[in-house]
Amino acid sequence: MSGTENRGGTARARVVHVITMLEWGGAQENTLCSVEHLDPGRYDRVLVAGKGGMLDGRARRIPDLRVILLDDLVREVRPARDAKAFLALRSILREEKRVAGEDPLVVHTHSSKAGILGRAAARAAGADAVVHSIHGFGFHDGQSMPTHALYVGLERMASNWTDAFVAVSEENIRAGVQEGIFHRERCRLIRSGFDTARFLAGSRAEGRKILGIPDGIPVVGTVAVFKPQKAPLDFVETARRVTAEIPDSRFVMVGDGEMREEAERAVAREGMSGRFSFLGWRSEVPDLMAAFDVFLLTSRWEGLPKVVPQALIAGCPVVATAVDGTREIVDPGVDGVLAPPGDIDALARGVADILTGRLPLNAARKRERLVREFDQDEMVRAQERLYAELLAGKGFPGWS
Repeated sequence: MSGTENRGGTARARVVHVITMLEWGGAQENTLCSVEHLDPGRYDRVLVAGKGGMLDGRARRIPDLRVILLDDLVREVRPARDAKAFLALRSILREEKRVAGEDPLVVHTHSSKAGILGRAAARAAGADAVVHSIHGFGFHDGQSMPTHALYVGLERMASNWTDAFVAVSEENIRAGVQEGIFHRERCRLIRSGFDTARFLAGSRAEGRKILGIPDGIPVVGTVAVFKPQKAPLDFVETARRVTAEIPDSRFVMVGDGEMREEAERAVAREGMSGRFSFLGWRSEVPDLMAAFDVFLLTSRWEGLPKVVPQALIAGCPVVATAVDGTREIVDPGVDGVLAPPGDIDALARGVADILTGRLPLNAARKRERLVREFDQDEMVRAQERLYAELLAGKGFPGWS
């Protein structure tokens, strides 16, 4: 029975999303939203990821989603384990191709490691269409020249096995074109959507209640994974300099990760433990963002951090490093401040200028546009349109 004859004559496809780890982050939220909301009338959905992410359980709770977690798909470069992960992915995709029968198999990869291994496995397994989402590249400023060249070379190689790219920011498209990874027409901009209504409904009063901080006390907060990319020690040093000018300010770090203990030790060394709250991961992020007076993000590189539009939708001005997609969202002097990555002086000055009122901003100025641009339903529908376009171009019936 062909795909067009299945389930009342509707053309169907099997879509396998592959991501390195289901950690807490924008790429992971993007992937889970995609597999959860793809039209079940047209798509059989499979998710493959490395085992041990904090969102593994959430993935398993998505109805009718086949979840496969691999021991050897890890973030670090581990040649022996990477080879095992490739073989496992190839085996899985061959089986999914067999089960799909006459229905097409679409493989959609995310993140650098899964993007390379997943696309290689998709080619070996005979996938009918291969899509890769760029949530920031594995190469970035600050790497040694050999490391940078290696990652660019791998991306160029994997491009040969890719039918279409999806980018969350124009900056990532520009970088891909500049590095010779793809031509502009091969990449589509699809913003990484989220439930914007939750951030519109964030309550400052509830957020301050969670924090236990009165409304008149200035609060600077962030939401991020504690890892080198997010530069949490830059947040701590920025806080120290802001405190010198605004002694009653408080600081909140929502999240967790490998550098959390190091950040906590840095806070203790500076004698700021009484001014800091380390909350771990919390579900009340919209309320917390509404409770912040400034949202501070100190990343060294990004794709497009969803926390930035989330903060602005919640009505919180942003001070952030001017990296990648962040520059496309924050309008300096209007709803936030941008500073070069690692420029603690500029970050601290921006935070202090906002808290003291020297720099009046309107964080909600483009709220309506951001709500439309980051709508999660539109993100998924845009992905479905891309799948249909690719399958129609390959001659599969029912996808025109």
